[in-house]
Amino acid sequence: MAWALKLPLADEVIESGLVQDFDASLSGIGQELGAGAYSMSDVLALPIFKQEESSLPPENENKILPFQYVLCAATSPAVKLHDETLTYLNQGQSYEIRMLDNRKIGELPEINGKLVKSIFRVVFHDRRLQYTEHQQLEGWRWNRPGDRILDIDIPMSVGIIDPRANPTQLNTVEFLWDPSKRTSVFIQVHCISTEFTMRKHGGEKGVPFRVQIDTFKENENGEYTEHLHSASCQIKVFKPKGADRKQKTDREKMEKRTPHEKEKYQPSYETTILTECSPWPEITYVNNAPSPGFNSSHSSFSIGEGNGSPNHQPEPPPPIADVSHTSELMLVNLLPTSTPQEAQQWLHRNRFSTFSRLFRNFSGADLLKLTREDVIQICGPADGIRLFNALKGRMVRPRLTIYVCQESQQLRDLQQKHEDGDAVTSTFFVYHAIYLEELTAVELTEKLAQLFSISAQQISQIYKQGPTGIHVLISDEMIQNFQDESCFVLDTMKAETNDSYHIILK
Repeated sequence: MAWALKLPLADEVIESGLVQDFDASLSGIGQELGAGAYSMSDVLALPIFKQEESSLPPENENKILPFQYVLCAATSPAVKLHDETLTYLNQGQSYEIRMLDNRKIGELPEINGKLVKSIFRVVFHDRRLQYTEHQQLEGWRWNRPGDRILDIDIPMSVGIIDPRANPTQLNTVEFLWDPSKRTSVFIQVHCISTEFTMRKHGGEKGVPFRVQIDTFKENENGEYTEHLHSASCQIKVFKPKGADRKQKTDREKMEKRTPHEKEKYQPSYETTILTECSPWPEITYVNNAPSPGFNSSHSSFSIGEGNGSPNHQPEPPPPIADVSHTSELMLVNLLPTSTPQEAQQWLHRNRFSTFSRLFRNFSGADLLKLTREDVIQICGPADGIRLFNALKGRMVRPRLTIYVCQESQQLRDLQQKHEDGDAVTSTFFVYHAIYLEELTAVELTEKLAQLFSISAQQISQIYKQGPTGIHVLISDEMIQNFQDESCFVLDTMKAETNDSYHIILK
């Protein structure tokens, strides 16, 4: 300590004890605020709140939690005192997690005789990887098609009801269970820690993961959205039998240390107790909608459609609106003139209800002044980036933009003069922008129909004028090879058979 209490010489023993106790009370604070112990499940915690938590009275620190989760795998002996435990797992091996009801008599009587829901997740422990979690998991998915990061071993599990997994959320599983009955779930982790390490010269050090469990009770509407308890632990995953070799190596290293050095390390425990943590940030959006059920083989899950994201399905970009829709866009984007009440409504509409209480006194101007770093520090990397993008109202750039102008008699006269060699005076022509996302002939037909205020069925064919004036039928492949911001003049011809039209792009 840099300072000590000035006490009489007779109280030296008491002074020494006070200093040791004070040192011990501070030892956990550095761990909690340090980057090494940062947890994705703690992204909602602000530094100021951490300082407040560190000053809680001892009786709150030793409070009995309603549930306790025990991972039946030994902790590493090479972990220093006051550091979080680290547990080694083998890839694909089934490990038991015991779900224990730890309530006192009379505590949470509303769940007596009822089921609760628990959601298991495997997430990154390091902050560096948390910022790129989406890209990391998406890359893993493409390298391991058909595989999952986390699975439940159904035949070995006891007491779990209605286990579910979403094919697009490869690192998440969920199930119902009765706290009054024995419940054990066997999990399998199929990714290994070195899969997310930059390849350099071999022998790379694997990254740590976290196993997090969030438990909910049923609300009045029959949905499991009311949070009860969350806990997590730090793990590393090795290739089959690699965890056993790593555990043996750590034991041998500790045996070579002197007794004085061994005192700085915690012993290896036969099981790992998950410690309480903040709930997963997205828990308020957990719904009770049906999701695909489990199969006995993890490889039976189908790959979800979309952009390969393991966390969510991509949402289509908002349509490009004209001037008449400006008022609707104003409702989507938060304005500097928005009152705190309007800002709260905006947060709820954009799925940021978790932070509505935190921002209850913020006006639109207050929220818009927050920097990217501010928002990430307050909301964590996942929701922070999403909130920052929503505040700035960033539009998704279309894949292809073309400009079209409807051919008129004035334009024909101008072209004729140019062909005859006459002087051409400058003329002002108006082009319309067409934004394409799917790059298909059907999409182009629909966009042109909107431009002409007709139905898509009235456009029979679309041609592009080619060399020597030939008409080439527009196909998907041709549209995909259009240069961005190409300009075309539209010429329409009446179809011979019905009331439809042919459109020629010149």
